[in-house]
Amino acid sequence: MMQDPQPDFRPEPGVAEPLSPGLRRVLAPNPSPMTFRGTNTYLLGDSDLAVIDPGPDDAKHLNAILQAIGSDTVSAVFVTHAHVDHSPLSRKLADHVNAPIYAFSNASGGRSSVMQHLAKSGLVGGGEGVDATFQPDVQLADGDVVSGDGWNLRAIHTPGHFGNHLSFAWGDVLFCGDLVMGWASSLVSPPDGDLTDFMGSCRRLQSERWSVFHSGHGAPIEDPAARLDWLISHRLAREAAVLKALQRGPATSAALAAQIYTDTPAALIPAAARNVLAHLIDLHGKTLVSPIGELHADAQFVLT
Repeated sequence: MMQDPQPDFRPEPGVAEPLSPGLRRVLAPNPSPMTFRGTNTYLLGDSDLAVIDPGPDDAKHLNAILQAIGSDTVSAVFVTHAHVDHSPLSRKLADHVNAPIYAFSNASGGRSSVMQHLAKSGLVGGGEGVDATFQPDVQLADGDVVSGDGWNLRAIHTPGHFGNHLSFAWGDVLFCGDLVMGWASSLVSPPDGDLTDFMGSCRRLQSERWSVFHSGHGAPIEDPAARLDWLISHRLAREAAVLKALQRGPATSAALAAQIYTDTPAALIPAAARNVLAHLIDLHGKTLVSPIGELHADAQFVLT
């Protein structure tokens, strides 16, 4: 049994919990091995609100958000990325509060050229948990700023966990979606996820000073710089482990995951295999490994 990574983080679902002046969190009732306690929905502002990541299409969660809003107005609904635990409730909420939905793009936007090609080929699988029908009212480009009464948010395109992933900067506070989490590393599953982009996004965030990260799942990250350092080091260690394992001969992503993720519960090994595939595609781009034959989800890879 895995040790609880954040035993003190046990907010009650549906309750608007103050985090700092002008910021509250409402936890969605969707706990799972991939969502931890559930999705964090954030309400920013005092009377003119922004809602960040409405979460899954759940009537109880919608009611909880509306109760937290009360008589206040909502001028914007923001979505970090088009996964089913973050975006589906955005349309119902937006209709209730008469506010536009802001996001980078629909579910297929923001992919690198490599991932666009792999998505068209259909050979690497993926598509886990994608909200394929998601469509924002307003598309935000990197650097765009949206303001309300007493708040403004700067959009930062941070692909890696998902192509259309945005983080939102509120001064030196960052709503980082699923790119950075304190309880686990993010799933990177091609073609929706891209490890090359993931590393680039983490390094980009390192270029600014942050006081706290509020992520899509789990407790606030009080030392963002240390967490970014850990994430990058963790991925580099996984890369080294993949290369070392391939010294023993050709292997698939699933076989490599079984060798490398020795402390991971069996139920999470398929997700680990997707992470390994992301590493292999990244390493292929660096000409360090090659697939035997065509690149696909079950291909064997060898050192180049």
